[in-house]
Amino acid sequence: MRARPGRVTIYDVAERAGVSISTVSLAVSAPHRVRPETRERIVAAATALGYRMAQGRRVGAARIAVAAPFTTYPSYLRRLSGMLRRARDAAVDIIPYDLDSAAAADEPLLDVLPTRTDATGLVVMGVPLGGAARRASRAARIPVVYVDVVPTRSDVGGPVVLVDDRDGGAQIGRHLAGLGHRRVLFVHEPQRSPAYVSAGMLRIEGLMESVEVIDRAVADPVSVDGRVIAAARVAGATAIVANHDQFAVAVLSALRDDDDTAPLAVVGYDDGEVAAALDLTTVRQPFEESGRTALELVLGLVSGASTEHGTVRLAPTLIARSSTLGLRFSPERR
Repeated sequence: MRARPGRVTIYDVAERAGVSISTVSLAVSAPHRVRPETRERIVAAATALGYRMAQGRRVGAARIAVAAPFTTYPSYLRRLSGMLRRARDAAVDIIPYDLDSAAAADEPLLDVLPTRTDATGLVVMGVPLGGAARRASRAARIPVVYVDVVPTRSDVGGPVVLVDDRDGGAQIGRHLAGLGHRRVLFVHEPQRSPAYVSAGMLRIEGLMESVEVIDRAVADPVSVDGRVIAAARVAGATAIVANHDQFAVAVLSALRDDDDTAPLAVVGYDDGEVAAALDLTTVRQPFEESGRTALELVLGLVSGASTEHGTVRLAPTLIARSSTLGLRFSPERR
């Protein structure tokens, strides 16, 4: 006789299929890790009993909330993909929350924890937590891991995963200086609040070790036009460095309409598929690795296996392509 839906538990399915409850959960969440014959047995048992996993929830799974400006910066989706790949091999449910960009906020602090009551850990990417949020996380005993948030004295209570942006800027500076460049224009989005250290600020610091930097804030890549190119030429810059590849692509587009024959080198930051397609010199960030590392850190805190609260720094890599190497640049042409 078939059991009524809603009255059957995962234990009933496991008993009927002759497997453990963890195997039943794994067959739903990561079927590639369960042998086909075992999977078929579990499906047959669940069908016979009228059992369905409630909303895809995995029994015993850690539920990790991940908050980031996903729709503003595609790079955070790449970090999330690193988490998702890591989660396939563990009992983990990822709950994403989209946030506003910190650069566009007057007070770039996340003061309301974007987490459900059943979340066991929180990963915050690109936006600092405010005091209220930190106090709330401690009161709720929710471990917090930061990604791409430079720690300050107030940012205590959780480990941090950072890609070394100062080093990334320094690599660009050394590359351009080695090609004869002395002055560059750095194009970036406006930063409305001085309350946090942004990646762009660190990249400028690194650049300044080797070249002179003139910075120019532009609302978004769509706003990049001939005025940016003109600003570079008026400033005597021979290269334009963009805070991320989207700006760099816009600069390349604006250069196509520029009548001046003096070459301008262009450098981006992130190294996505578009950068490779356009042969853009850029800095490759280990996005997937940073996401995977953050998830491993928060899972260690959730399980009690780790008490790590330090900063993990990952190294970026300069990828030199024709947008700098393909130019015949003379340092006398300034």
